[in-house]
Amino acid sequence: MKQIAVLTSGGDAPGMNAAIRAIVRRAVSEGLRVLGVQNGYAGLMANTMIPLGSREVSGILQRGGTMLGSARSEEFKFVEGRQRALANLAERGVDALVVIGGNGSQTGSLALAEMGFPVVGVASTIDNDLLGTDVTIGTDSAINVAVEAIDRLKVTAESHGRGFVVETMGRDSGYVALMAGIAGGAELVSIPEQELSPEQIVADLGAAFERGKRHALVVVAEGVRCRATDIASYCEQHHSQVGFSLRVTILGHVQRGSVPTAADRLLGSRLGSGAIDALLAGRSGVLVGLTNDAVSLTDIHEVGGKKKQVDAGLLSLARTMAL
Repeated sequence: MKQIAVLTSGGDAPGMNAAIRAIVRRAVSEGLRVLGVQNGYAGLMANTMIPLGSREVSGILQRGGTMLGSARSEEFKFVEGRQRALANLAERGVDALVVIGGNGSQTGSLALAEMGFPVVGVASTIDNDLLGTDVTIGTDSAINVAVEAIDRLKVTAESHGRGFVVETMGRDSGYVALMAGIAGGAELVSIPEQELSPEQIVADLGAAFERGKRHALVVVAEGVRCRATDIASYCEQHHSQVGFSLRVTILGHVQRGSVPTAADRLLGSRLGSGAIDALLAGRSGVLVGLTNDAVSLTDIHEVGGKKKQVDAGLLSLARTMAL
């Protein structure tokens, strides 16, 4: 193995740059050349690659997002698109590919691996819904952004005796919403895995008001059917039962664009270096993750196209802490 390529795919996540940096510097330390694929799988098919050395990745550790860019590609889902990508890799003399990304990205890794090309995935998504790892790059940063916003909102909520509905990112996974809700002291958390009905939210907020609470916080993931604005509108219609006047804050992509926390910088560095270690050991078709605080490898067949479920114990904890 003489040359590898690295790409970032899907939603950007704070800590991706740390992983790119680690991949490049670990590879260079072993005498390997590295190409950076621009704009994910779309760039792989368009053959847009740039050489990366130690100096090219200087100063990116503390930056959010991804220096390589990311783009979703419908064309890559078809075999013709993947064949074009493989032809470009062959033309460039690339011996293996490292894919930094989440569920959709690792589904792409699986597809290439099944076509016989050496691929190693690096677990990166703010949703933390990948199998094969306890935590993914970007999750800690996204949770911290949400908690900081919640802390600030609770100050004004207490001052005015009102409630806030905070909507976090999480189209298919409620992990960020749930963890931010627990850490931020939310009265209610509604996520795709266990969505609360408007009627239940009204009843629970009313019960909290009766228990003497004079401000309240509801955290919802964007993937729920009854979103933040719907909840606020329904509660306003039933204000006499709720007791609180609600305001809505939608965090959206603010969570993605943050500076990576120390935890995500360390995780990106460990997993990126681990990806090169795996390739040097002759391993491919695997996802590099973190299990029991140790870098681990999981067969990509067990990861691609699948989803890790939220721990039911955390849902129970959120309810208990809201009393």
